[in-house]
Amino acid sequence: MKYTPLMFIRFIENIENDDYRTVREWKSLDEISEQMIKAVLASEDANFMEHFGFDFDAIKKAMEYNRRTGKKYGASTITQQTAKNVYLVPSRSWVRKGLEAYFTFLIEFFWSKQRIIEVYLNIIEVGDGLYGVEAAAQTYFKKTASKLNAFEACQIASILPNPREYKIHNPSRELKARQSRIRKSMEHVKWKTP
Repeated sequence: MKYTPLMFIRFIENIENDDYRTVREWKSLDEISEQMIKAVLASEDANFMEHFGFDFDAIKKAMEYNRRTGKKYGASTITQQTAKNVYLVPSRSWVRKGLEAYFTFLIEFFWSKQRIIEVYLNIIEVGDGLYGVEAAAQTYFKKTASKLNAFEACQIASILPNPREYKIHNPSRELKARQSRIRKSMEHVKWKTP
């Protein structure tokens, strides 16, 4: 998988920026630190190993939170995010949500959990022009993804909701608190290394 629709969109958005580069390097799951895997699961989808692509408890909580606060809080699983990033363009419509559900079902049916997390960790946007945890590890910590420790993994996982806005090396108080929550949650994440 060379490019995702999001990578193409970001390239077009920056077509006049001569300094813009797309940085990505695919790594197999055994070349990614288990700490990184657990940090992403703790941050994005703690029930990843237990659901079949849709976390209905998280969806229910998100709906209640959104109704109560008037804010938009999502409950997409890693499988849903993978489906969206691999096959679809970012947008908010019922048609796209329907296609996302369709691809989520297919991914869960045909891919193993290990394959899903491997693809996700290699295509996620982790900064301006940066895709995948290897690009994040090299850019932010000058090391490979296999060498990331728990603290560094939490830092990367903490920026995933908005990687072009959140800054790893200049974190806000909110981002530091998020990193701390992720670190604590990592202890309870269920993950089985293949």
